[in-house]
Amino acid sequence: MKPVKKAVIPVAGLGTRFLPATKAVPKELLPIVDIPAIQVVVEEVVASGIEEVILITGRGKEAILGHFDYSYELEDTLEKRGKTDLLERLKHISEMVRPVAVPQKNPLGLGHAVLCAKSIVGDSPFMVILPDDIIDNNPTATQQLIQSHQQYGTGVVAVQEVPPEDTHMYGIISGDKMGERSFRINGLIEKPAPGKAPSNLAVIGRYLLPPSIFDYLEKTTPGHGGEIQLTDALQKLAANEGLVGHIFEGRRHDIGDKLGFLKANVEYALGREDLGPSFKEYLRELLQED
Repeated sequence: MKPVKKAVIPVAGLGTRFLPATKAVPKELLPIVDIPAIQVVVEEVVASGIEEVILITGRGKEAILGHFDYSYELEDTLEKRGKTDLLERLKHISEMVRPVAVPQKNPLGLGHAVLCAKSIVGDSPFMVILPDDIIDNNPTATQQLIQSHQQYGTGVVAVQEVPPEDTHMYGIISGDKMGERSFRINGLIEKPAPGKAPSNLAVIGRYLLPPSIFDYLEKTTPGHGGEIQLTDALQKLAANEGLVGHIFEGRRHDIGDKLGFLKANVEYALGREDLGPSFKEYLRELLQED
């Protein structure tokens, strides 16, 4: 079984839900406290043993690559001013990964974005990470999927139990239980109508996929809006080769949603040694005023 060493991260979206903030700044660079959201995700995959990050980009996303590049002028200035701690933090960012950028010239859906990475991924299993989903846990969600892949030898998708009234917002799986946290998937439905979901297990933005997924994507007929849906290819993968749904452990934040983004900032700030205690006291005082 080949090791999982590559991750595909689609970042071509326009970020319209965060306008006007995202008019000139990529949504993926909006900060979780003081760390860009994309860095939080990249740190997860690097901690999981991933060696190559493939960013599926669009127009106006050059700043994301710049964030992970060296900044000689800034680093030189910090060194001259003796700000060694901050300098080391910046060096860590530029040294932890060298992302590869692949343009998605047309916004034709998540399946199309994944397909754009075919020539770079090659013939090994790989991760797909949706940066709107930040999952805080040790071991990471990516590590958990890799472990499940090693156990079952198939593709694996991260799933989470959601309230029945929320199933219409997600891709929902049906399947047979294999282990304490694992299901053999026999069906996937993208955003089922209220009351029509086969379960309350929703697919969350982590996928460990075999290279054969590209064959299914190439044969997938574009759906609504001309988009190639990853869910359609996953259906075929599950039927022909097997696919596992793994209930991951960890705290998930949907930062593609404004409220989810705010919650993530609050919780990450509370978990910081340098900010947590004083921030908690501030929140306590604020609530007492109300």
